[in-house]
Amino acid sequence: MKTSSAPEWSRWVLAGLAVPQLVTGTWAVVNPEHWYRSFPGFGPMLVAAEPPFNEHLASDAGSGFLATGVIALLAALWGERLIVAIAAAGLLAFAIPHFVFHAGHPAESLSDTVNWVNFFVLLAAVLVPLAIVFVNARVTTEGETE
Repeated sequence: MKTSSAPEWSRWVLAGLAVPQLVTGTWAVVNPEHWYRSFPGFGPMLVAAEPPFNEHLASDAGSGFLATGVIALLAALWGERLIVAIAAAGLLAFAIPHFVFHAGHPAESLSDTVNWVNFFVLLAAVLVPLAIVFVNARVTTEGETE
């Protein structure tokens, strides 16, 4: 199969999606309790809204964020269409269940406004990588990547 470069905008967007994954993941791995009590670092503390703290779980969650961030960043730098699509699909594997959980379980300790903002931010975290997958996974009739 012939390979081609991903559209420049999709590489930049994928790199942009990698940044919060990398920051969140590194923070949770290096200092899981601070991450739990402080995430996102401003406004309502979203993770602490669902007690109790579990160091193992927080560190493991951070590892997942870190892994998806590394893969997304490397794919954006690599730039090949199929690799970019696969990395975006990996982000979706995280984003879809994350969105579904929060959509069905708004945090009781957060205001309705915060829960709605969280809903739309997490929905965007699904729609943006979905667009990247769609644009980069298209195949021509000859079986070559566009």
